[in-house]
Amino acid sequence: MPGLFVTGTDTDCGKTAVSQGLIAALAAREQRVLGMKPVASGCVETADGLRNDDAERLAAAGWCEQPYARINPYAFAPAIAPHVAAAEAGVEIALAPIHDAYRALSDEADWVVVEGAGGWRVPLGDRLSMRDLPRALDLPVVLVVGVKLGCINHALLTQDSIRASGCPLVGWVANQVDPTMPASAANLDTLTRAIAAPRLGVIPWLDQLTPATVAAHLDPTPLL
Repeated sequence: MPGLFVTGTDTDCGKTAVSQGLIAALAAREQRVLGMKPVASGCVETADGLRNDDAERLAAAGWCEQPYARINPYAFAPAIAPHVAAAEAGVEIALAPIHDAYRALSDEADWVVVEGAGGWRVPLGDRLSMRDLPRALDLPVVLVVGVKLGCINHALLTQDSIRASGCPLVGWVANQVDPTMPASAANLDTLTRAIAAPRLGVIPWLDQLTPATVAAHLDPTPLL
């Protein structure tokens, strides 16, 4: 298993924080790990070009420095759906540049943790969506569930879609995004029974989301 594709139940469910945590948890087991964010919108213009905060956080968590274009091959300024941002920029998102960047990263690491954008079915173009990336890269999937009202439905629909796409779901992580959610423990029990994959961790509401603080709540053993 040379890499993982991290998807989530929706936007802002904590994919980047969990991806950073997985990088740190695997690194603690003497693995050389790099992060990747193939497609990102909401980038800012810098002297070096467009940069995305999530991609830069993944880059910082990796074991060695890599060219930004490898970590984030497709970067768009507007904070809107990637396929809309690409259309506005006159760009067609294609699998080949993503595949080439992933292979370059994997040549220099034991693991590459690839973070998707938005959820599993986010469009990337007329004939391409986020679910096509792990299939093209031959990656198993880890699902991040943002624990809040409605998360059970979102998680089970996403699980079904992942399996229908032919991708192996090798683990999931619960991320407490709503600290005031009623009956969160009961919801977590339901998710644990209903998701047919190992639970890799439960991330509580944390004041500081760093790779180390998230990794402290993760157990990547089922992935090794």
